[in-house]
Amino acid sequence: MPGPLSLPALCHFLLPWAFATFHKALGDPATHPGPHYLLPPIHEVIHSRRGATATLPCVLGAPPPSYKVRWSKVEPGELRETLILITNGLQARGYGPLGGRARMRRGHRLDASLVIEGVRLEDEGRYRCELINGIEDESVALTLRLEGVVFPYQPSRGRYQFNYYEAKQACEEQDGRLATYAQLYQAWTEGLDWCNAGWLLEGSVRYPVLTARAPCGGPGRPGIRSYGPRDRKRDRYDAFCFTSMTAGHVFFVPGRLTLSEAHAACRRRGATVAKVGHLYAAWKFSGLDQCDGGWLADGSVRFPITSPRPRCGGLPDPGVRSFGFPRAQQAAFGTYCYSE
Repeated sequence: MPGPLSLPALCHFLLPWAFATFHKALGDPATHPGPHYLLPPIHEVIHSRRGATATLPCVLGAPPPSYKVRWSKVEPGELRETLILITNGLQARGYGPLGGRARMRRGHRLDASLVIEGVRLEDEGRYRCELINGIEDESVALTLRLEGVVFPYQPSRGRYQFNYYEAKQACEEQDGRLATYAQLYQAWTEGLDWCNAGWLLEGSVRYPVLTARAPCGGPGRPGIRSYGPRDRKRDRYDAFCFTSMTAGHVFFVPGRLTLSEAHAACRRRGATVAKVGHLYAAWKFSGLDQCDGGWLADGSVRFPITSPRPRCGGLPDPGVRSFGFPRAQQAAFGTYCYSE
């Protein structure tokens, strides 16, 4: 049976561990596993808004003799990455629709950070900065997250009319895009409670429940209820859309207007009838509060409430209230206009 370890032998085993622990506590990048060229990001989630300029940090601790840096975007639900930009430290080349708005920051010779100008809704997601040196490649992953608002959407025909691709198009027509699961989850934590299931960008179908009740899946814990992955062409549900701050502003025009008269009223003011996403963004980011139903571009009538009161929808929480889709010839509402 082996005897106890001598003091020199014990030091031989423990000293490397002690030094590694000490350097890690100091933040020494040389102690990280792998080839040690890319520094771990201080913040893995970068927050931005639509129209802003966002910087995704990627910094080398030391440059290898020969290398390239490849930036790509991980597309949710599609199991693929979209190439954005490749650089060798001296020159860079952009690829795809995002490549035209992306450039290297070049703050110093070891800076491989990516700058995205004019951030769009579709830019939200996960990005990868990959160092390619021909021996041992390594990468860091970052998430670009937009401040925004999720809203449920269904067409005038009623609920559960969209397959996945129709839901995606419907959100884009209302100045939004299909929400991700992370966006729906955040909206649920902020108070979104909705019984109708809707498509998400990843291809799943879910709905958020704050108060469990019989019409909303029965008893159980509050949370995001899931139908799981569905057939994108055959199955039909509503949509959960996501939008962010807009460049323009929304204003209300009072009156008893038909839908066509609403379009004319906005045109006379150098504007267009607002889309559903415009109204939600104005409610979320500008605090628009108007206790009057108004036409929107899709033919629905809605109004935004930031300070709930008895004669403005009667609900206790802030939100965008809906009168549904009245007849377009019904002269009973004002209109919400959007101007940039």
